[in-house]
Amino acid sequence: MLRWIGAAALVVAGAAAAQTAYFGARGAGQVGERFDGYLGYSLVQPSPQARAQTEAINIRRRSLYSDLAQRRGVSPQEVGITAGCTLLARVAVGESYLLSDGQWRRRAAGQPAPVPDYCTGG
Repeated sequence: MLRWIGAAALVVAGAAAAQTAYFGARGAGQVGERFDGYLGYSLVQPSPQARAQTEAINIRRRSLYSDLAQRRGVSPQEVGITAGCTLLARVAVGESYLLSDGQWRRRAAGQPAPVPDYCTGG
């Protein structure tokens, strides 16, 4: 299921390619991946345009997770957390992310991607 969810997550991420305000906010660490498969806002709030684009991405993700959950017989939350594993693995250096402990962090140079133990079965 992880591979299938990962492919779906990449499709959703690719749909955001035309959203420059979102990418600016993401690069500035204002918007980042959350462990639950959605995007969130770190301590510095992004522009209204970036917020609108981020919310649009989250709406698409919610729809995708609900569809996948229905087809697989699992909850949308399970799909989101599984997708979150894939999305967190793609967090670039300098980007923000939120793990299940509720603390926002920024990936530093030389730091591995923030993949929680439950994503690898460890």
